[in-house]
Amino acid sequence: MSSSLDQRTAPAPEGSRPTPLPRRTRAYALPEVRWALAALGLFLLALPPYLLGGPAWLWGALFAGAYATGGWEPGREGLKALRERTLDVDLLMVVAALGAAAIGQVLDGALLIVIFATSGALEAVATARTADSVRGLLDLAPATATRLLADGAEETVDAGLLVVGDTVLVRPGERIGADGEVVGGASEVDQATITGEPLPVAKETGDEVFAGTVNGTGALRVRVGREPSDSVIARIVRMVEEASRTKAPTQLFIEKVEQRYSVSMVLATLAVFAVPLAFGDDLTSALLRAMTFMIVASPCAVVLSTMPPLLSAIANAGRHGVLAKSAVVMERLGQVDAVALDKTGTLTEGTPRLTDVRPLPGTGLDADALLRLAASAEHPSEHPLARAVVDAARERGLALAPADAFAATPGRGVTATVEGRRIELGSPARLLPDTHHARVHPHPDTRPAHPEAHHARVHPYPDTHAAHPEADHARVHPENAPAPLVRELEEAGSTAVAVLRDGEPVGVLGVADRLRPDAAATVAALTRLTGRAPVLLTGDNERAARRVAGRVGITDVRAGLLPEEKVAAVRAWEAEGRRVLVVGDGVNDAPALAAAHCGVAMGRAGSDLALETADAVVVRDELAAVPAVVALSRAAHRLVVQNLVIAGAFIAVLVAWDLFGTLPLPLGVAGHEGSTVLVGLNGLRLLRSAAWPRPARS
Repeated sequence: MSSSLDQRTAPAPEGSRPTPLPRRTRAYALPEVRWALAALGLFLLALPPYLLGGPAWLWGALFAGAYATGGWEPGREGLKALRERTLDVDLLMVVAALGAAAIGQVLDGALLIVIFATSGALEAVATARTADSVRGLLDLAPATATRLLADGAEETVDAGLLVVGDTVLVRPGERIGADGEVVGGASEVDQATITGEPLPVAKETGDEVFAGTVNGTGALRVRVGREPSDSVIARIVRMVEEASRTKAPTQLFIEKVEQRYSVSMVLATLAVFAVPLAFGDDLTSALLRAMTFMIVASPCAVVLSTMPPLLSAIANAGRHGVLAKSAVVMERLGQVDAVALDKTGTLTEGTPRLTDVRPLPGTGLDADALLRLAASAEHPSEHPLARAVVDAARERGLALAPADAFAATPGRGVTATVEGRRIELGSPARLLPDTHHARVHPHPDTRPAHPEAHHARVHPYPDTHAAHPEADHARVHPENAPAPLVRELEEAGSTAVAVLRDGEPVGVLGVADRLRPDAAATVAALTRLTGRAPVLLTGDNERAARRVAGRVGITDVRAGLLPEEKVAAVRAWEAEGRRVLVVGDGVNDAPALAAAHCGVAMGRAGSDLALETADAVVVRDELAAVPAVVALSRAAHRLVVQNLVIAGAFIAVLVAWDLFGTLPLPLGVAGHEGSTVLVGLNGLRLLRSAAWPRPARS
């Protein structure tokens, strides 16, 4: 395998080599982050001497540094907006901070500057990480491919230079370089990145494969069926980029009215200064009244009404294993009124687990003995089903015997000699031919999006089709002992694995992707929060999806979906006015996560792309945390409304006092700062552990 598979690469012009890209942008590499950290550091250094009555030259210089480092960027952006004949809150905040400093309130002005610099840094980090997530897709498609020439020779070429009709050789363990059709060989392909299927899918001649999916133990010859720019993985790249660009601009509540408020405040301040002056008031008095008006009407308390509750909610969620990437994300989480859930890795654990050990009567084996034989034979294998069997044996403390003459055959299973006996494990369809158990998959996962792929696929070992209970089960001979066990396990949604000893069946194992223990409670909690049951969006087949959905209380199931179809479903709901929350974990979920009103990724097994694209990440992989963080966001919104009422009441009273009476400047500053402190403390209530909603319980 080419070493270039381990590099992150960017598209390159024809004839040139791909250029390696950095894995992710480091936060401190962004100038906005460096300036914000400098402002915060200077502010914290100035705070002790200021509060303890230290020399003015010391804290004055430190505060001035905080103003300069944190204020120049929003000031510059504000001036740019002013040149475009718009007035935004950035410039207004800088003016308010300078005004506060001019009348001796340097601490308040510096705090305002630090808040805005931090907000700008968070926005810059979010933007950079979005770009990183798109570049991360390039890891999925290999940089090179092995092209077979007409004379049988091989040549290594850039995968981007492949054309329709080329034949490529895909060796065991390699990523497939292009979308196409298998024209030779047999193997199992892990295509979870595209379809979300929990287990590798058997591929034989005539089957369709996708670029970026991982080949198993066999070698495949694939005829390229699509240009690299039109492959499924390339379409995912374009969908993520498009969704990131076209997603509605994210603004905090207060930012939605900033333009009107800013213009109104500036005009009112000028009027407060000019009108008394025109009626004979002296310059000093008019200027003092206008300055007092600007201070008491400035939106400091309004800004703090919004940020502390949201930042406190972010901190509380982080302590409970949910990373919300910004205050905007925390606000948007509480706005959702519809939820779409992925299946594999979200509602389920995403990892095959041994569920049943069924020895046959008369074999002299109990469950532990059968499992020990099977795990000993499977121990050298790297297949997910084999790992599930071996892990189960280790959990039971069984000592495995050495396996000799091990062989894994794509389409059949594994064979090994254990304690002098020949042990075989694999699909009942292949190892128990008398059962006539071989079945044709009636609904290939790719068929909904690729109607041209009419080929039927037989699922050999691992019998991944056993986890697809919609298949038409062939009738078995009643005298065949394993048949009832196989049928029972498959009807329960498990993959059946036959175990033979010296050619005779001795038992059947059941392996399944287990449902998360909190899945049903999470679905119920999300239903209560949004007023409608979540929808299941999955690339897996419909019958398997409906089996999982039925166990958790979901009735609306959309199965067999490729990434673009998930995006289409989300956009259709958004067009109806719904605000959709998408929860997923895989590469195939990333476009939907980007297109949704809010996207949440499961962190433990989530792909890098899903983690970067999502607005929030469930770090501890607890599905019950999803409704909990939605409820926390709604609690934060209630505090924001409370704070806005408090701040608005203070501003209204102080402004009326200044306009219709004589408001002393110190009293105006005290009232303004008092409201700021009050709303700040009110917002910090969400830092308490008790503020985290009790998660859904099964």
